[in-house]
Amino acid sequence: MMIKTNHNADLASPESVDYYRIEQAIEYIQANFKQQPSLETIASAVNLSPYHFQRMFKTWAGVSPKKFIQYISLDYARLLLKQNQSVLDTAFETGLSSPSRLHELFINIEAMTPAEFKSGGANLTIFYSFWFSPFGQMLIASTVKGICHIQFNQNKAAALADLHKRFENAQFKFIQTEAHQAVATVFNQSSADLKQIKLHLAATPFQLKVWESLLKIPTATLSTYRDIAERIGKPKAARAVGSAIGQNPVAFLIPCHRVIQTSGHLGGYMWGLPKKSAIIGWEATR
Repeated sequence: MMIKTNHNADLASPESVDYYRIEQAIEYIQANFKQQPSLETIASAVNLSPYHFQRMFKTWAGVSPKKFIQYISLDYARLLLKQNQSVLDTAFETGLSSPSRLHELFINIEAMTPAEFKSGGANLTIFYSFWFSPFGQMLIASTVKGICHIQFNQNKAAALADLHKRFENAQFKFIQTEAHQAVATVFNQSSADLKQIKLHLAATPFQLKVWESLLKIPTATLSTYRDIAERIGKPKAARAVGSAIGQNPVAFLIPCHRVIQTSGHLGGYMWGLPKKSAIIGWEATR
């Protein structure tokens, strides 16, 4: 399939022409993702060399063409699984060569298997415990793969109710795991210990990208929503960045408390601005 060039493209700026080609490429991918087209195939469809197309697409879309196809494929696979399609049928309907490729896709992006996604977490076991931090009581929850939820909450019943709401079909066990102990010790040791703690998160690709950017903010350093938006290649998405930060399920470890407004105001914080101020001050003294 060859896409024709817009007749008005010659009158447009080079930037507009580039964007038009990326728009065409995205339309092509959305129409043909079930064939899992190669980089060469997509580049040919928009009359570009693979090398030039790869660089241009990543500049405009923020991800590589391969990763974009994975996101499109995953969205379609989610839809099929929610419609009670089998994992095998979903893999082949999505254009993947085997269920193992679908499994790999879900693990890499969703941090869960297709079966876990289909069951709504029914086969997922959540281990939880309560710890006292310098900023009050925390509920820490994890799976066998890593920390999945941390919140500050003085009310144990309310904290546990929120955890059940987030993982409504999972099994829950009140156990203090090694992962929980590792989280508790970071308040007494160097922040470098955070690198040893694994996370198990399921979110949209955009949310994961924002949270990953938060992890790169050094201790005792503040950033702004605009800074994060620019860092992830979406300079005009500061508001969307703020929304993604507000959905952060792992308090302190994913340091959303280090993000403030461009004006210098603290902005929002799920667990209250006094706690955000306290954490910022505590980190500064260390």
